[in-house]
Amino acid sequence: MALVSEFLGQLTLNFGGESEPKFPTVVAADNFDPAKDAARIETAIKTKGVDEQTIIDILTRRSYSQRRDVAFEYEKRSKKDLITALKGALSGCLEAVILGLMKNTAQYDATEIRASIKGLGTDEETLIEMLCSRSAAELLEIKRVYKEMFKKDLDKDVAGDTSGDFRTLLLALVQVKALYEAGVKRKGTDVATWISIMSERSVPHLQKVFDRYKSYSPYDMKESIRKEVKGDLEKSFLTLVECFENKQQYFANRLSEAMKGKSAKEKVVTRIMVSRCEVDLMKIRTEFKRLNQKSLYQTIAEHTKGDYQKALLSLCGGDD
Repeated sequence: MALVSEFLGQLTLNFGGESEPKFPTVVAADNFDPAKDAARIETAIKTKGVDEQTIIDILTRRSYSQRRDVAFEYEKRSKKDLITALKGALSGCLEAVILGLMKNTAQYDATEIRASIKGLGTDEETLIEMLCSRSAAELLEIKRVYKEMFKKDLDKDVAGDTSGDFRTLLLALVQVKALYEAGVKRKGTDVATWISIMSERSVPHLQKVFDRYKSYSPYDMKESIRKEVKGDLEKSFLTLVECFENKQQYFANRLSEAMKGKSAKEKVVTRIMVSRCEVDLMKIRTEFKRLNQKSLYQTIAEHTKGDYQKALLSLCGGDD
């Protein structure tokens, strides 16, 4: 996995892009009363059998900063840590959703990345999704939080030591030609050139590059990638291109794939819903419906069950 590690490691350093507008489904609640919320959650946890619905109603309908205020009030009144109490009260997929919501977006991302690389074997699919879909600002914050939480450098954990300097190209036209000449036009792919271009340029710039690439090559960028590289590196390049072209469509496709069978791939669905609900889930919903002619809300309702389903539907924010 040396090449994909090098690529992902460079992304944590050089991923370009401007700040992105947000399209959340979970926003700050009006008339917010953290003390009242804390009291309701304490009662819900103490109730025989646990009142999961109340926990869902409160924690999926508050912003992260409001959830932290609730946690502070809960500890004040009960002398117990809310996260510890929730771990004891909940289980399974619902526990994963609720505990995920008790972290901010960067903390959640850092935790998911850590889980994907520690232990035996690497969860490449998760690693590729997380690192190839985050913006420059998001990645910088993830790196900072990762170090704070785990006392380790994300770059070293993901990629190990990187080797060599990546080339810098001067003009968009030169970059387009370089992509073509490094791939389809020559025998054997100059992967370092692709890595350099894709990891060092801004999103708007690369969108123009990919569009103009078609005039140099008989294939579009994704077709060229499929022809030239395989395995984890291919998946990484394709994910990066898809996110450059339309990040919310990428996540909509991931959710659609995760809910194709009779039961959902809960880990994927949970990760996307929790990590994007305060970022761009509203726009992901729009893309999902456009691609599937069915709303994300309806699809979740058909492929999940119980309190886990209720939590996801609440995060979804509506059926349209």
